[in-house]
Amino acid sequence: MLRVKRIIKVGLIGFGTVGSGVVDLLQKNRSLLEKRLGASLVIKTIADKDIMTPRKVSTADAVLTGNVDAIMHDPEIDIVIELVGGLEPAKTFIIEAMKRKKHVVTANKALLATCGNEIYETADAEMVNIGFEASVGGAIPVIKTLKESLAANNIVSIFGIMNGTCNYILSRMTDEGLPFEEVLKEAQRLGFAEADPTYDVEGIDTAHKLAISLALSYGKRVNLPDIYREGISHLDQQDVEFAGQLGYRIKLLAIAIQRGEEIEARIHPTMIPFDHLLSSVNGNFNAFHFDGDYAGSVLLYGQGAGMNPTASAVVSDLVDIARDIEKKVWRRVPLRAYKKDQIEDIRLLPMDDVHTKYYFRFSALDRPGVLSRISGILGKHSISLASVIQKGRRDEGAVPVVMTTHESRERDVREALSEIDTLEIVQDKTVLIRIEDERAQ
Repeated sequence: MLRVKRIIKVGLIGFGTVGSGVVDLLQKNRSLLEKRLGASLVIKTIADKDIMTPRKVSTADAVLTGNVDAIMHDPEIDIVIELVGGLEPAKTFIIEAMKRKKHVVTANKALLATCGNEIYETADAEMVNIGFEASVGGAIPVIKTLKESLAANNIVSIFGIMNGTCNYILSRMTDEGLPFEEVLKEAQRLGFAEADPTYDVEGIDTAHKLAISLALSYGKRVNLPDIYREGISHLDQQDVEFAGQLGYRIKLLAIAIQRGEEIEARIHPTMIPFDHLLSSVNGNFNAFHFDGDYAGSVLLYGQGAGMNPTASAVVSDLVDIARDIEKKVWRRVPLRAYKKDQIEDIRLLPMDDVHTKYYFRFSALDRPGVLSRISGILGKHSISLASVIQKGRRDEGAVPVVMTTHESRERDVREALSEIDTLEIVQDKTVLIRIEDERAQ
């Protein structure tokens, strides 16, 4: 029989979906965790605004309270789990716990992406640890991979499907030909999307995850608003269909590419080839494709959110911190994968200077000379065409004209489209979607 040497007591702030999952996991896998750890992880106190609503998990072994001070002022609690979400009061809770010499585990990507620099510096000053595996990719071990498994590598590039809601919507639009609004309503009904889906469909959630990934990949302080971001709410079904005709699927991608001393970082709908690994990632799954200079391509795939995957990641951090407590060591692996005296501000390549390929859809009147006028303006701005699709003629009204380009500069593309959109033969604003093929492979 296993003899557990020590009980490590934990305080949980936030007893919603993920908090319930954490309690459930610790109860059901207690024996497994004790065999791996040699100690017992016990939630002593749970703090939540709502202590009256019945939960589906037992809280018989814990004190349920509406007062966070019951956790903060308890010297027996070694680790605090923050699952409140948002910026405040979560930030205050984390900072206070650290100042009381308690280690912290959080799944709060928005907080880390926005205020991570202050939180990491507080952890260093107070000599406590903070685990945040659940903040990027749920149960997918993104944080550990960047901090440990790829520690010997320069990260050449990151291509990621980092939001399950967007991926679910785009998968349904592609495979079933459904419009965006219809699929969004279905995602909300199934619980894949929030009542207010802005954070997901406008790429904000993805930006949080990319910011954290950038900090770990390059040892940099990241300013979240500096990351270029577009969402998927403007996508039209006909662009999904044209992408298929051209051999592409559309995904909301987070992209980071090392460019010497600068990093190219952007989030937007992207066309990728059918044969790319990320092209087959469908439904509400996430995938992270890293390219290390020695490791080569590494693909991580799985459930990026949800009660059980997120709880799994939270408890993995609990185990890591508990092992340090047992060995009486303090944070063997730096929080941002680099020694703190090596951390610098990130230098992001301006979006105007990004070079990639492009898809354009013009809504143009079906008249002689239309193609030559459009292509002439593109050529004037050093944009070379790779293909052209023009739909059937109409006696009246506009027809879609689709063009793809060879690699071009973003600034040139913007200037050319601004000029084209003023033409009397163009009826609506041109649709632009970026294409990644060779680099994404």
